[in-house]
Amino acid sequence: MADELEKTISVASRDPAYYGLDEVELSRRRNWTGSARNQVGTVRRAIEKGKSNSATSRYQDTSRTNLYSAQDNDDFISSESDRQQLLMRQQDEELDELSASVQRIGGVGLTIHEELSGQERILNDLSLEMETTSNRLDFVQKRVAMVMKKAGIKGQIMLIAFLVVLFIILFVLVFLT
Repeated sequence: MADELEKTISVASRDPAYYGLDEVELSRRRNWTGSARNQVGTVRRAIEKGKSNSATSRYQDTSRTNLYSAQDNDDFISSESDRQQLLMRQQDEELDELSASVQRIGGVGLTIHEELSGQERILNDLSLEMETTSNRLDFVQKRVAMVMKKAGIKGQIMLIAFLVVLFIILFVLVFLT
């Protein structure tokens, strides 16, 4: 689980602005992960020590004459061990939940990455189509300019007159029929 957290933090540290983080937040998250790892290790060592102390304590208590105090010590150690085991189980459950959350977030991140990649491809295709259309439009404009240049002034006036007559005929057909 700690490895997953460290992987997540290292991915975020490659491009913190992309994830809306700064170095302070990344440092805080690294510190929290290290602290959590240390706390889990401390609890585990305490439980293991409690188990070994319990065995040693039982051996010494049997040699004592006061059986009541030995029983009290054993009860205390047993209850403390039970409490620590319960605490470890709770922490394990919380860490499992945290691990599942980190995995879900990682899945969401991958889905977002795939979506952005798809949109990037669409934008690239659109850009290519726009460039092709722009090239065609430039070609047509050059051809029209060449035709207009070849036609000369008389040809341009005749073309304008023809288009005006065509407009009038179309106007009459559309609005008067």
